[in-house]
This record gives sequence, C-alpha cells and structure tokens, in this order.
Amino acid sequence: MATTRRTRRRFLESGAALAGLTVTGVRSALGQSSMADALSPKNKELVAYGERSKYVTSIRVPVAGRMSPDMYGLTFHVTTPLQDQFGIITPSSLFYVATHRGSYVPEINPDEHRLMIHGMVDRPLVFTMDELKRLPFVSRVHFIECQGNRASAQHKTVQESHGLTSCAEWTGVPLSLLLGEAGVQKGASWIVAEGAEEVKGASSIPLGKALDDCLVAYGMNGEALRPQQGFPLRLLVPGFEGIYQIKYLRRIKVVDRHYMTYDDYGHISPDPRAAALVEQIGPKSVITFPSGGQRLPGPGFYEISGLAWSGGGAVRRVEVSTDGGAHWQDSELRSPAYPMAHTRFGMHWKWDGRECVLLSRCVDELGTVQPTRAEAGAFFEDPPERPRVRGADNTIQPWKITSDGSVLNGLS
Repeated sequence: MATTRRTRRRFLESGAALAGLTVTGVRSALGQSSMADALSPKNKELVAYGERSKYVTSIRVPVAGRMSPDMYGLTFHVTTPLQDQFGIITPSSLFYVATHRGSYVPEINPDEHRLMIHGMVDRPLVFTMDELKRLPFVSRVHFIECQGNRASAQHKTVQESHGLTSCAEWTGVPLSLLLGEAGVQKGASWIVAEGAEEVKGASSIPLGKALDDCLVAYGMNGEALRPQQGFPLRLLVPGFEGIYQIKYLRRIKVVDRHYMTYDDYGHISPDPRAAALVEQIGPKSVITFPSGGQRLPGPGFYEISGLAWSGGGAVRRVEVSTDGGAHWQDSELRSPAYPMAHTRFGMHWKWDGRECVLLSRCVDELGTVQPTRAEAGAFFEDPPERPRVRGADNTIQPWKITSDGSVLNGLS
C-alpha cells in the first residue's frame, strides 16, 4: 500500500514538473505579446474591454416619434431602459442621449482641446486637459434629465415615459476652483457656457449656481467621458435640466446679465410660473417594477421597486400607493440618497389578484412633494378634466394592473 502511494506521488510530481516546463516553453517561444495574438478575436475583445452576457439584452430605444439614427446617421434621442436597471448608476453604454447641435458628434483630440475662462475675470485663463487633470478633483453621483422626459397616455413602458434620465458617477474639477483662480469681478452675476459642437450651443447659468456645485467633468463611471456624453470635457450643473449640462465644453464667459443663447430658444416661457419650473427639476419618482409592458404571473408577494430624484437636493422619502392614491405608505430607500441623484426605493407588497393602480411620490429635503397631474394643472388654473403640464414634468406616473396581471399606463 505504501509502495502504491509513493508511486502515485512520484507520478504527480513528474506531471507537475512537465506542465511547468510546457507552460514555460510556450511563454518563451511565443512571448507575452504573441500570447495575446494567439487569442481568438472573441477572447481578444474580452481581454481588451469586456462585454456583457449574451442573455442580457437591455438596449436604448429611440424616443417615440423620433428617428434614430437620423438623416445624418447620428444616434441620438435614445432612452435608458430603466425597467432593467439595478441600483442607481446607469451604465455608460445605456446612458440616454438627447440631441447633438450639428450634423455630427465631435471627434476631439484631448491633446488639442482647450477650456477658456474669460469675461468679467481678473485673469483670463486657458487650460489644457493635462492641466485640468493636475488640479484637485472630486467624484460625485448626479442624475441628468432632459426636459423632454414627459409622460403621456401614448407611452407603453417606463423607458418611453421616463427614459430620458440617467445617473452616473462624474469625476472632475469643481467650477468654483477654476473661477476662483480666474478671479470673478464685482458686478458679475451669470456665466455663459459653450461647447465645441458644429452649432455652438451655449447656456446661461446663474453665477451663484456656478460657484455652488457645478463640475467640469472629464470622467464618467470610472472611465473617460464617452463621445456621446461630451468627450473630453462637459459641464455638470446638478439638478438643472439636461440642456445646461454642456458637452464638449470649451469656453466659460463670466458676464453681468442673462444672455439669450441658442439653447435658451424654446426653454424660456413668458409665464413666470412656468419659467420657475424649467431650470431646476422638481421632486420626481417612478415605479420601474411593476411597470408598463410587464406582467405579474399571479397573486402573491412582490417587491415594488423604482427610482426617485430631485433637482432641489436629496430624496428624503418616497411614498407608494397601491390603491390609486386613496392610501399612502412609506417605502424603503434601498440606496444612499445623494443630492441631485437617483435614489432606489422598494416596498413589500402582496397582490390579491384584483385590478389596482400603483403610484409613487417623492418628497425631497426641501419638503417639496411630487404632484399629481391634476395638482399641476390646478397650479396653472387648468380645467380639472384637461390638466396640462408646463416646464419640467415631474407629475406622478400611475401604472394600472389588470386582473390578468398585465401592467398598463394609468394615464391612458
């Protein structure tokens, strides 16, 4: 018996030595780079950047009524699949894209890109990308939302009704630091931020906001900005609507008044009540499960889940109703509630199989409560039977669950 064990041990030892010699021989014969060259194209792709499972099929889809790619071949006005998202961070590849100002997405060499700060400053400055990256940086989680993110009775899914919002971790230099280096002069009250697109889109932003929490970002979700998101540099204006988040940022001018810019066209209302609802996104939430187009297999326990956010700060509470708003109860916040960021909420629910309507409403740190469509209409003194939404639409989205488990848009 002892002889058998010794024989087996010698065989294993000699086999291990032979395997080591084989691996060493291959490495010395091929070299490290040649090993990579020997990989199949599929494995090269996995080594170089990685890919998701073939069983995961979430994709962005065009906004209803829009063509993407458009006549210029641009892919834009595409929405995030919120119904398939976990947590609060939107993958960069699924981040929504609104319009580009021009007939192409700029292809910018970061070595040649410059950011200029001028106007009412003591020291006009021009930064290279390398110079910006040498400055103190921060990473923050913030959502971006297009004002076109408006629910209607025609929308079938939450991707169609709310897919023009996404949330990411952004890395860059606080704008306040750059303005401090330039030295803002007395009497300045606004900045005008401009991108490097073919049509020079620009937005006017209050100086107080610029000095508060704006970020000149070069990173997104741990990597460089993607071209659709403004590579190599974009401005983050937390809580403000998407058109203020200037992509391909190249110039910031400090001025003493609001400038009517390309971006302002169509975004300024003569009604001061509507104008107040444009810049800053109000408290908002939406249930992503169960939501339109999904189906519950039958009565039983379910986990209601959704996202909430506010341009006024952090989410403090999300209430859920399973009876069309007759009764409300607090959900659980399942993620950190960062200021101006998506927050994940959830709630245990036992469905009895009867038809019902699910609602959610967000309360932010300012105490502002997300309104119903009727409440928003009443603010503008609309007829109760025909309420309209002006400014940014942050009204409550109802989902109707039928007795067979089908989930439909409750606005239809």
